[in-house]
Amino acid sequence: MRTSEPKSDGRNRVLTRNIEVLRAERARMMSQSPLSDRIADVITRFTGSMAFVIIHIAIVADWILINTGALPLAAFDPTFVILATAASVEAIFPSTFVLISQNRASELADRRADLDVQINLLAEHEVTKLVGLVTRIAEQIGVPVDQSEIAELKQDVAPEAVLERTNQEESPTKG
Repeated sequence: MRTSEPKSDGRNRVLTRNIEVLRAERARMMSQSPLSDRIADVITRFTGSMAFVIIHIAIVADWILINTGALPLAAFDPTFVILATAASVEAIFPSTFVLISQNRASELADRRADLDVQINLLAEHEVTKLVGLVTRIAEQIGVPVDQSEIAELKQDVAPEAVLERTNQEESPTKG
């Protein structure tokens, strides 16, 4: 069986291998991340859940009902100053954990973007070589070739030149 033939689920073997490599890399990165980052991720997942919202609705509703006299219990915060203070202090922690998780996600996104650039540069180089090869084959068997476009396509893309050009074009729009 060739590696590009589809499996029974419609994916080819190369795609399946690539997915497995990405999964393994994600698992490796998670297992090597510091305990503090993993704790921050768990807390962030919980604070972003409906269970967290429901728990807080129940606590705040009970607090309000007790302290307004709607329930036959002794009021402990009739001015709601303690509730406001507790809510303000509590808001600090979930937002901090979210920022920690976002920083990690940003770092992972940067790593994926670097990988994308490397793969794209490799693919660009391979396509450039293929254009040259196909052009030579076409010339060998007498197929007419439009050399005006082919000459440009045969040139390797220099990433430094692309970055420099991009920076030059972005400079006038900045401040």
